Amino acid sequence: MIYQFNNFTPVIHESSFIHPQATVTGNVMIGKDCYIGPSAAIRGDWGQIIIEDGCNVQENCTIHMFPGVTVLLKQGAHIGHGAIIHGASIGKNCLVGMNAVIMDNVVLGNECIVGALSFIKADEVFESRSLIVGNPAKRIKEVTDEMIKWKTEGTALYQQLPKQLFETWKECEPLRTIPADRELQAASYKIWNENK
Repeated sequence: MIYQFNNFTPVIHESSFIHPQATVTGNVMIGKDCYIGPSAAIRGDWGQIIIEDGCNVQENCTIHMFPGVTVLLKQGAHIGHGAIIHGASIGKNCLVGMNAVIMDNVVLGNECIVGALSFIKADEVFESRSLIVGNPAKRIKEVTDEMIKWKTEGTALYQQLPKQLFETWKECEPLRTIPADRELQAASYKIWNENK
């Protein structure tokens, strides 16, 4: 659902897929090839939210801020299921793990990875390629080339997803029996990390 607030209407590129059960409100700008999952709340009522090209904000995420703050997700940022971004800046090609919480005025450099369930307290700044985990979260080492390759490949799947959804996604009634070709359909999926 897309809502105007205080004369601000969200700006969303036509190539981006916003699930109808997501809520996008107010001063929000979403770039190209973005995926916004169901139950995501992107609330630009007290400040501005900029989501650059190729980002994904998965199911049950919350993006918000204190008054006057801009939240920025730079190109290719990948926000995992249930994460909260509150008044932070997320660098290019970063991965924020599931149910992580990133607080006000946090700045993540490019290609950082934040572990699932991590809590980054307000005003923390992390250099590019930091692997950040814990509660409170700390940098434990540098993100390797192999890790960022894995992250980038995973994000590429989400960058392709909006087009696939526009082409094939539709409301339907469930089947009551398993189709004979279901295994053949399932076999067509490429295993993303089969060589890991």
